[in-house]
This record gives sequence, C-alpha cells and structure tokens, in this order.
Amino acid sequence: MDYKALDFITVADIKALGIGSEVAEQLHGRLVDIIRSYGNDTPETWHHISKRVLTPDLPFSFHQMMYYGCYKNFGPDPPAWIPEPGNAVSTNIGKLLERRGKEFLGSSYRDPLSSFSSFQEFSVSNPEVYWRTVLDEMNITFSKPPNCILQVNNSPERKFSSRGGQWLPRAVFNPAKDCLSLNENRSLDDVAIIWRDEGCDDLPLKRLTLRELRAEVWLVAHALKSIGFEKGTAIAIDMPMNVNAVVIYLAIVLAGHVVVSIADSFAAREISTRLDISKAKAIFTQDLIIRGDKSIPLYSRVVDAQAPLAIVIPTNSTGFSMKLRDGDISWLAFLDRVKDLKGVEFAAVEQSAESFTNILFSSGTTGEPKAIPWTLVTPLKAAADAWCHMDIHKGDVVAWPTNLGWMMGPWLVYASLLNKASMALYNGSPLSSGFVKFVQDAKTTMLGVIPSIVRSWKSTNCTSGYDWSSIRCFASTGEASSVDEYLWLMGRACYKPIIEYCGGTEIGGGFVTGSLLQAQALAAFSTPAMGCSLFILGDDGSPIPQNMPGIGELALGPFMFGASSSLLNADHYDIYFKGMPLWNGMVLRRHGDLFERSSRGYYRAHGRADDTMNLGGIKVSSVEIERICNTVDNNILETAAIGVPPQGGGPEQLVIAVVIKNPGETGRDLDKLKQSFNSALQKNLNPLFRVHRVVPYPSLPRTATNKVMRRILRQQLTLEHKTKL
Repeated sequence: MDYKALDFITVADIKALGIGSEVAEQLHGRLVDIIRSYGNDTPETWHHISKRVLTPDLPFSFHQMMYYGCYKNFGPDPPAWIPEPGNAVSTNIGKLLERRGKEFLGSSYRDPLSSFSSFQEFSVSNPEVYWRTVLDEMNITFSKPPNCILQVNNSPERKFSSRGGQWLPRAVFNPAKDCLSLNENRSLDDVAIIWRDEGCDDLPLKRLTLRELRAEVWLVAHALKSIGFEKGTAIAIDMPMNVNAVVIYLAIVLAGHVVVSIADSFAAREISTRLDISKAKAIFTQDLIIRGDKSIPLYSRVVDAQAPLAIVIPTNSTGFSMKLRDGDISWLAFLDRVKDLKGVEFAAVEQSAESFTNILFSSGTTGEPKAIPWTLVTPLKAAADAWCHMDIHKGDVVAWPTNLGWMMGPWLVYASLLNKASMALYNGSPLSSGFVKFVQDAKTTMLGVIPSIVRSWKSTNCTSGYDWSSIRCFASTGEASSVDEYLWLMGRACYKPIIEYCGGTEIGGGFVTGSLLQAQALAAFSTPAMGCSLFILGDDGSPIPQNMPGIGELALGPFMFGASSSLLNADHYDIYFKGMPLWNGMVLRRHGDLFERSSRGYYRAHGRADDTMNLGGIKVSSVEIERICNTVDNNILETAAIGVPPQGGGPEQLVIAVVIKNPGETGRDLDKLKQSFNSALQKNLNPLFRVHRVVPYPSLPRTATNKVMRRILRQQLTLEHKTKL
C-alpha cells in the first residue's frame, strides 16, 4: 500500500479508518503539533507520534498510516524505537559504563549511548576484562576461581584442545547454586516464580518465594542422592515448562548431574532417540498434559520409548489416570524417601567449568538430531545475554513461552534467576487470551515471543482490552519476523522496544541481537552480541570487510563464551570448523544462516543459507520474498517461497506456497494472487522476478522449533511438477 506523507494526511483520512470525528480531530491536531516541532519525516517525529498519538485501542491501520507516512522516504531500517538518554543510564550496561567507561575505553568514551558500539568491540578484543566484569556484576561465585577467563591453545595433544579456546580454566562452581543464593540485593522473601494454570485465568496468581524454591529444590536433590546416582549421571526431563519442571531442573544441576532436555511434544520414537544418545538413567515426566478440554498422554509415550526409571507426576490431585510400569516411582513416593530432610540445605556439587550440565538437541529434521552438551559456562552466557541485552535485573518479571526441551527453556531459568528476576510461567497455550491476561496480571516487564505467536495474536486480536503497559521490552527469537506484525506488537505495549535475538543451542544464547542503548529497527538486529564477532562471507567464501554492506553466509568468530566445543554423536570440528576460512589467523566458526548487513549497520536474517534460490542468475533468500508476499493480501496468513527446478533443467522457477486465514472461503482466485505477488515483488525487490505458480496449503510443514521446512515443500512441489508432466 502506498501511504501518504504525514503532512498530506487529513482529518478525513483518519476518519476513513473508522475513527470518530472528534477523536480524529484531536489526533490530527497532535500530529500537526509534532510535525511543527520535529519535522515531517524524522525519527524524532516518529518517537513523539508513538508516545503522544498512538494507543493500543486505535485501529492498527492508523498505526500503519503514521509509521509508513513518517518514514515514506527514509530508506532502509527506519528506527521504530529510540533510546532516551535518561533511561539509557539506568540500564545494567548504562550504569556500568557510567562508572567505568573511561577505564574500559579511555579518552574515546563519551556516554553509554554514543559508546555502546565501542564497548561491544571492547568485549571481543578484551575478553579477560569484559567477562570478569560481567560475572562480578551478576554476583557469580566460584568455590575455586578460574586461572583466567580464556585460555587459547589449539595444540592437538592437549586435553582441552578447542578452536574456541577453554573458558574459565580450573574454575569450580555450580550455576544452580547461584540461582538460589542470597546476597545484598536478594532476600528469601523475593518472588522467584509467578505462575497460573490454564482454566484458572480469573483466580489469583500463584507465587513461589526464593525461600520456598530453595526448599523444594533441596528436597528433590536429596531424593536424587537417595537413589544413588553417580555424579554426572544423565537424567531426562520430559514435561511442560511448569514450576515442577523448573524445580527438577535446578535440583538435577545442583546435585551435579546432567539434564537431558526432551520436548513434551515429541513422539515415543523421538524420546527414545534422545534417551539412547544421552544414555539417560532416569526420566521425570507427567501422566498427562491438560490443554483446555483435552488430556494429552505423556507418560504412555515415555513407556513406549522404553525409557529407564521414570519418576511420574500426576496432573490431577486425585491421582494417576493409569497404572505405573513396574519399577517406576510416583512423585509423592520419590519425595517421601527423604521427607525427614525437608528444609535441610543440600550441599551443591561443584564441578569444573568444562563439566556437562545439560544435553540439548537440534531439531533433527534431516536425520539424527545433534546432541549438544552445555558445560557449566553456558548458563552464564545465557544469563549474561539477558543482563546485557534485555537488561534483566532484580524487580523484573520475565515471561517467555517455551519448554525445557528447547534451549530457551534453560535460558529462561538462568536469565531470570541468575539476574535475581522473577520467572513468569503460564501452564497452557500461549495463543489464548488466558496467556494474554496472565502477562497483564503478572505485570510482566520482559516478554519473549516467537513470530508465529505474534502472528496468531494479531490474527485473533486476543490482546484487545488487556493492559500490557508494565512491559519494558519484548524479545524475539526462533524465526524471521515481519515488520507489520512487530509494529503491531510494539503498539500493544505503547511502543516498547523489541530486542531481536538470534543464536543457537550450540551457543547457549545469541550471537546477534539488539540493545536498549541503540535505536531498534523492526525485524532487524542492531549489534553483534557482547563478546561475539560476525563475518559475512562473500561469493569467494572469504569475509567481506566488517563495516561494508552485503549479504552472504554468516560465520562467527571462534571465541564465544559458553559455546559448544563438543558433540555427543558427531565430530564438532567437522560440523563447525572444517573448510571454514581463516581470519587474522583464526578459523571462523560455521553457522549456516544467510545474513545481510545493511547500509545503516543493521543485520537481517534471511533463513538458512540453503534456503536461497537462484532466479535468473540472481541469488535471493526465501525470507526476502516471503516478507513481501505476506503483505500482499490481508487474508494471507503466511507464505513460503520455494525455488523448484523445471523438468529437463534450466533456471529455478519461483513457487509460492500460501496459507489463507479463512481456508473455508471459496472462489479464491490464485491467478489474481499470482499477479499481486508478481507486482509486489517486481516493485519492491527486483523487476526480473516472476512467480511461476501459487499453491494453497492448509498449513506449512514446520520443525518442532517452529521453523518452516522449505526442504519438504521443495521435495513435494518438485515431485508434483514431475508427476503433472
């Protein structure tokens, strides 16, 4: 849609969006005042419009009119949020730089906003100083401190040889212990977890204090010890992300064992694969998962997976809905073994930094999933990202719908509790108005999302009428986001920033993200994560100059705090380093995503590097095409762009798989949709691009982590094309 510049917008234009005459007059008056003070098309203009004109109850079409009208001629990466100096100095990083900025950066230091990028570069070039400082800021304790922060030694005969170095060598500690510890900024009465069960949406919130959390974790750790597991035993968790799951997770780590993370959505075969790879000796699970009126079996899947000893939690207070397998233990019987130790502190089992604490898995859509061990350092990376980039601290309430089977589950535990914040857990669907109300009632300050959740909220308008003003920032991960959907999301909380966050299970956090000390553009990353360096590879496979715009496969600097250095079932070097280019004597680390660095210094993800296609000799990513196609028609829920090779060879043909919001509608003209796609792509991307075919789908195939499986679509469409011929 072609939007008018702000100074051409009239009261009649505003009324045409369904806004009453009196309100339209008031809005137009405020708009005129802002234009008079700040101009017609500046970031300051948008900043004041977002604060003084736009409210969540106004039609989203009016939000679009203001945003696109302001930035009509701005070019790429218009800032949707701008930090205010007064707020910037009160962030974790802002306070640190105000105290020690000159010490870190010398005479070049000016202020937290101006010097943030320099400080990010400092975090890469001075890991010893940076990480020691951040670990101190987070009050991380060691029973035996590290010899240094990073030891680089690639000698093959050394035990800890790694292209990524050895982090915190000789350190001995336990991250779960610090999740439960007291200090001058934390008391036993602080709220550690806030939660609510689906279906209890009008009942008061439930809360667990730090005192209560400690007692529950200690009791489970004592019970684990009573079974006689050896230190370092792999113990699985396959259950929803609820209070019991968090208690069990912390207890396994506190007792010196290794959590095996299994998503509660997995079928028996997938559960079995993960148990076999990890050599788990026990598993915690539930009998059922309750979602609305549905009871979804879970324990039966664990039994079908031929799992080892299962400790089973009943979903209902009335008891189990089925008989337990011989040898398995009910939750109450498990705890009853150590009932005399209730309230007795469990002495944390502290281990060396390179010890495993968690085994997680890639989604495994192309074969056996990679088993990725987190060392004791990885939880510190997760918490440090939250401290630096989402500004999580004491007093915050952090919600992020996830599961312990995916890295964001453990990330949420450490990001919240190591930073003395409260974790907010909703035991139910995040797509419901019940979750939306929970965010309001819990007074959530940092809400994490994935784009498909936001897409559903926007489609159903289930946030209408709820107050999200307590939110200080959003964070988003998992897949490429949409400008329009995230403009809508910001508007639900009076235009609080969205911190895009991209990383991986093997990193334990992010490598590229945003910051509350930088202007944030929609669907874009403003900075490499602290301690990380990014390289975009050119067509010759070598890094392009770091400040130069470009698009290509992303590579990472090898020295990343907390990143994986081994895999249980694959060669780590072969997966991440073999065949990668050198830069300043370092072998870069493979990531595999296609990334773009814009002329204004923002980064955009364009999906996996193998999700690119060649259209008439022009390399383009699926995500670039999909971003444009998704906005062509209001009735489009989502699209997937696929390059399909024609029979007999030749250039790939562009096929658009489309999901319609109202699939029951008849008479949907695919030829007209194809024309609309062509027009939009040729106007906004490349005049040479042409859609060959539009194929309707009821839904797109996705991995368990919600990533679109374009490879599956490509296979289906290629086979279908051959069959028709």
